[in-house]
Amino acid sequence: MLVDLKNWLIFQKDIYGEEIYIENFSKELILNKLEEKSKNIENIIKEEKIYKIEFKKSAKSVNLQWYNSKSLDDLNNCIKSCMECGLGKTRKNFVFGVGNPNADILIIGEAPGADEDEQGEPFVGRAGQLLNKMLEAIDIKRSDVYIANIIKCRPPNNRRPTNEEINECEPYLHKQIELIKPKIILALGLTAVNSLLKMEFKMSDIRGNLLDYRGIKLIITYHPAALLRNPAWKRAAWEDLKLLKETYSNFINK
Repeated sequence: MLVDLKNWLIFQKDIYGEEIYIENFSKELILNKLEEKSKNIENIIKEEKIYKIEFKKSAKSVNLQWYNSKSLDDLNNCIKSCMECGLGKTRKNFVFGVGNPNADILIIGEAPGADEDEQGEPFVGRAGQLLNKMLEAIDIKRSDVYIANIIKCRPPNNRRPTNEEINECEPYLHKQIELIKPKIILALGLTAVNSLLKMEFKMSDIRGNLLDYRGIKLIITYHPAALLRNPAWKRAAWEDLKLLKETYSNFINK
């Protein structure tokens, strides 16, 4: 209990400074909100169209054998020149993903930002620094996980990716998941969640619960960039991190 409290205090001080924010919320209320939508989640994510990876027969900018890639490096080499949506013309770098190729935990965000576009690596800006601290608070190293985004090129002005852009790029993410074989996915933000589950959610309805995505445990929390803008959400994010740590511990202790 004391260790958990210590980690929580270190987490919020490192990220938010000296101010302590206390928010009252009911786990029962959250579960009640989720109940109606959760009845539909299992059926929807089992639909064949969610599992299917479209083979891009019309693609001219990628190696058409990307679908048969046997490793993440092979996949990256096949698709890193992708120009199948308009973002290929405006990006500086294709941001494939980074981390342990055999990670038990896969972290999925929305899209690269300016720093990521510049460096070609996901979550290296302020939000990435916050993500590192969030992981450290539950004794998980960045190098132990794999980090990717729903799409691999930065939308201009960091706008939200369009459905067309997501549809073009998401099959690459599906292939990454197939190759990594994670035990847990941590989805950061509603764009990531809604893209994966093919439903429109409110964060208050969906986070704080252990879901299933293609047989993989799915945990949802706020995007670090959102936490930087809204410190009031830090308590809920800490609860999500504790759920991640508990779920991961259950896997490694089996």
